[in-house]
Order: sequence, then C-alpha cells, then structure tokens
Amino acid sequence: MNKNIAIITGASSGIGKAFLEEIVKERGVYGCVPFEEIWAVARSEDKLNEIKALLGDDRIIPVIADLASPEDMSVFADRLALEKPQVGLLINCAGMGMKGAVEDHPAKTIEDTVDVNCTSLAKLTRICMPYMIAKTNLWTKDNSPRIINIASSAGFLPQPGFAAYAASKAFVISFSRALYYEMIDHNIVVTTVCPGPVKTDFNRKATGGLETDFTGIRKYVAADPVKLAKAAIKASASGRQILVYGFSQKALHVASKMIPTSWILFIEKQLMPVRKVSGEIKEEGSVPYVPEEKRELGSGASVEGIPLPELEKDEETEPKAVEEPAENEDKHEEDGKSAGKTDETA
Repeated sequence: MNKNIAIITGASSGIGKAFLEEIVKERGVYGCVPFEEIWAVARSEDKLNEIKALLGDDRIIPVIADLASPEDMSVFADRLALEKPQVGLLINCAGMGMKGAVEDHPAKTIEDTVDVNCTSLAKLTRICMPYMIAKTNLWTKDNSPRIINIASSAGFLPQPGFAAYAASKAFVISFSRALYYEMIDHNIVVTTVCPGPVKTDFNRKATGGLETDFTGIRKYVAADPVKLAKAAIKASASGRQILVYGFSQKALHVASKMIPTSWILFIEKQLMPVRKVSGEIKEEGSVPYVPEEKRELGSGASVEGIPLPELEKDEETEPKAVEEPAENEDKHEEDGKSAGKTDETA
C-alpha cells in the first residue's frame, strides 16, 4: 500500500497551524496513523519551515502553494498523481475575509474571498478523492479516511459588513454536508466545523490592521484554536457530520432555524452597525480603494478602482517651447496628437 499521508491547508498560522500541531501527536485515530507524511500547505515557505523546525518532526512536508492559483492547484494535482499516496486525512483550513461594506472593497477582494473559501476548497477536495476512495472494501467507519472542512457560524446567516465571507462559508456548509452523504457510501466521513470567532490573526487581517483583538461580545466567545482543533479531530474520529463549536454558536445555530432572518439582521444592524472603512482598508502593496461613484473623470483610476501610478514624463520627448524650422512643424504636430492620445487612454 502507498504511503499514508495527511494534508492540511492554511497550515502556516491560525487554525491550520493548531491542526498541524495536533496531528503530529495523533496515534491510532485515523486508519493507518501515525501518518507517514503530513503535507502542510500554505503560501509562506519561511513560516512552514519555522513550524517544522519548532515541532521537530521530519514527517512534515512543506508544500508551498497558493490554492487560489490555478497553476499552483495544477502543480499540486500533478504531485499527487506522481506520488500516488493514500490520503488518510484532508483538512481544509485555508480561508480569507475582509470586513466592511462591499462597496468599500475592490472587486478583486470579493473574487479572492470566493476563490479561496469556496472554489479552492471544492477543487482540492475533488482532486484528493481518488487517493482517498478505496478500490476495494478496505475501509470501515472506524479506520477510513476523513475530511474536515472548516466553515464558520458566519455561514448560518447573512452578515452585513462581512457579506462575502458569510456567503462563502454558507457554501462550505452546504457543500460539505452534501458531500457527507455522497462519501458515506465509501465509509469516508466528512465533518463540517463551524466555530465562531477564534483567537488567531484573522481579525487583524480582516480589518486591514485596524483591529487586533475582538471587541464587544465577540471577545467573550472567541475560541482557542488548539481546543477547537482537538474537538474537531475528536468529532471527525467519531464520525460526526457537523460540529458547531461553542455554546454561543450552538445558540446562534438554533436561532437561525427558528427566528426569521430579517429579524436577526435588524437586531444585528442595531448592535453592530457596518463601519465605513473606505480609504482605510487596502490590499497589501496597493493604495486604498476608490468606489466608482466617487471617482472623477481624468483621475486615472483603473476599472477595479485602484488609481494607477502617474506615468513618468520623458523630458527628451516633451514638446519644447522653442521655435524650430518650418519643415519639422508637421512632424511635431503628429507627435503632439499621439501624446495626447496616450494620456487620454491612460
């Protein structure tokens, strides 16, 4: 039988890192564990190498990939096809989200949220399936491979101010719960994990660095990532379909089924109004987003709303305010028209 491996995405920080720390210690929970290799997938090579050195386990294989990139996903699929491992455990932790009104974010931010949270999770799960499904009746419910998908209690209800993220997590919940019933015929359990706020660096990233810690009621219900990972592993091992983590999130889950959504959203809007962040939140390495209705003609803003840098003027090609021979007038007139066209299209 080929080597048995675990795959953890988003493993360089937060919940993914907590899972990596726990899976390294696992013995006898999933099929043939301890796993012969643990593929830790993330974009940061330095962070993955640092975690591997800290945990001191040679079974950890850093896999540098941006799962929102079709090219990186293709490379990952090719690696599986080449090595043909038995994937005993797949944990989809990679995710992103930005707080604030939709109008305050570039279209690219919304696209990235859907790509990372929805498309990448679904594609990676499908890519790994042939290496999880047994060709014979080898697996039982006790020793079969597992899939753990990290969703969120945000997926229970729409969330003004976190619209794309909440919608993407609703997809994860629906996709994963359907997949549970598809994969159960192969004795493979798919567990959907729905925590509320978790004490990671996610909040700082989601607010563009404006907030580090949770505020209001969220700071009292924020979960510890290590305890969350332990609970998720236990739930997966016992064959649970869904884990709503934390009493407050269980209450929210029940409320979302019993109380009209419009009522909950009205209360939420009163207690947690959407903060306008236009001009504050920005993508790394870029200038703040400029909503389309606030642009001015000739501002130089691109279609996505990111102002383009001003073109450096070439002093040698600028028209000179000196008289020149008449024979060159036509040439300079054409050059002037060409320059004007370039400035207009920029």
